[in-house]
Amino acid sequence: MSMILSASVVRVRDGLPLSASTDYDQSTGMQECRKYFKMLSKKLSQLPDRCTLKTGQYNINFISSLGVSYMMLCTENYPSVLAFCFLDELQREFITTYNMMKTNTAIRPYCFIEFDNFIQRTKQRYNNTRSLSTKMNLADMQTEIKLRPPYQISVSELGSANGFSHIPVGEYKGTGKISAALHQRLEPVTLPGIVSFVLSLLCGALNLIRGFHAIESLLQNEGEDFSYVIAFFLGTAACLYQCYLFVYYTGWRNAKSFLTFGLICLCNMYLYELRNLWQLFFHVTVGAFSTLQIRLRQPQGKSPDYNV
Repeated sequence: MSMILSASVVRVRDGLPLSASTDYDQSTGMQECRKYFKMLSKKLSQLPDRCTLKTGQYNINFISSLGVSYMMLCTENYPSVLAFCFLDELQREFITTYNMMKTNTAIRPYCFIEFDNFIQRTKQRYNNTRSLSTKMNLADMQTEIKLRPPYQISVSELGSANGFSHIPVGEYKGTGKISAALHQRLEPVTLPGIVSFVLSLLCGALNLIRGFHAIESLLQNEGEDFSYVIAFFLGTAACLYQCYLFVYYTGWRNAKSFLTFGLICLCNMYLYELRNLWQLFFHVTVGAFSTLQIRLRQPQGKSPDYNV
C-alpha cells in the first residue's frame, strides 16, 4: 500500500528539528529511515532545494526554502508528484503560521510541535488520494518536476552516521551550482559588534573626507604631497574592509583582519603630521576594537546532536 508515513520540519543551517510527526512506526525499517533523516538534516545546507533519497522499501523526499526544510518519508511506490505536493502544502502553511524571525531564533528542538496537527491532517488527506481535490496543483507540480526533477541522493553518498563523506552535489538540472556551503553563517551580532561596525564606518568616512580635502589642497598648492591622498584612501578602504569581514564569513578571516589592522596603523603613522595624538589614538583604537570583534564573531557551530 502506498502512503506517507511521517514528516518533519527542520532548520537548514544547523539541522534543528522544528516540528515532526509524533505517530511514527517503531519497526526496524522505520528506525533505519529515521537515521537517514538525521544524516540528511546535517547536510541540508550543502544539498539542492529538492531531493529524493531511495532507501529500499521507502523514499525520503524533501524541499528547502527560506532556511527551512520540509522532509517526508513514504513507501517506495508513493507517487513523487503527490509527495512534493504534500511538501509544498506543508511549506505554505508553515510560512503562513510562523515568521522567519521565530524560526531563525529557535533554540530548543521541536519548539513548533503544535504544527504536527496540520501535518497529520494533511497526511491523512494525501493518504486517501480519492478525496484529494488538488488536481490543478498536481498538474502544476507534474510539469515542474518534469522541468526540474529532484536531485537523486544515493545512500552511499551519505556515508556513515559517524563520519560523513563529501556529497558532490555540483550541478544538476535546473539549479546550477550549489554554493551554500561557501556562505557559512556567523554567530549573532552583539552590541559591542554593532558599536565597532558603526565606528569603523565613521573612521572610513573621516578618512574619505580628509582624502578629498587633500586632493583639493593638492590642486591649489603644487607643493603638496600626493602620498597623503593615497594614505587617506587606503585608510578608508581598510575600515570598510573591516566592516565587510565583520559581516561576512571568508577564508583566512582572522588573518585578513590582522593585516587590515596593520594597514590602518601604517596609514596613521604616515599621517602623523596631519593628525593630533587624539585623532591617531581614536583611529588606531577603533581599528583594534573592530579586529577584536571580528575575532570574537566566529562561524556558527552545529547545534547539539538532536534526534530527528
